[in-house]
Amino acid sequence: MALAVAALVIAALVEMRRLSTAMEAGVVDQPDATVPMSLWWIMPQYVLIGAADVFTMVGMQEFFYDQMPSAFKSLGLALYLSVLGVGSFMSSFLIWVIDGLTKKGGGTSWLADNLNRGHLDYFYLLIAALTALELLAFLYFSASYAYKRKTANVH
Repeated sequence: MALAVAALVIAALVEMRRLSTAMEAGVVDQPDATVPMSLWWIMPQYVLIGAADVFTMVGMQEFFYDQMPSAFKSLGLALYLSVLGVGSFMSSFLIWVIDGLTKKGGGTSWLADNLNRGHLDYFYLLIAALTALELLAFLYFSASYAYKRKTANVH
């Protein structure tokens, strides 16, 4: 989760740079224009998000499989997959709420069709803050979790 927070902060900084580059190039009101910026600017956030996903998905799958009672191993895998589905629904809901709130009163949405007029940087910072809160909640709850001990079969 710390990697995800770092990736989102980097994404926000890159988006701020992209918006200022679009303004300097005079293409803010040309949504189909190419912003004169290298594609390599987005590489660090994608590397960090990829690493965060690897650590999260493998750890979550191992947790749900290893910590479930033996009779409920398949339920553990179902819960693991359900978490991914619920996360997608929550993400869609959050986007819908943010879009509605930010264009209320005739304002420009953070997620505008013209990305040069929108503010994805604010969106990335909001998601980074929510992820940081999630990390704090994880640390709090994981400190009190009692792991199921493995029994060794010695023959």
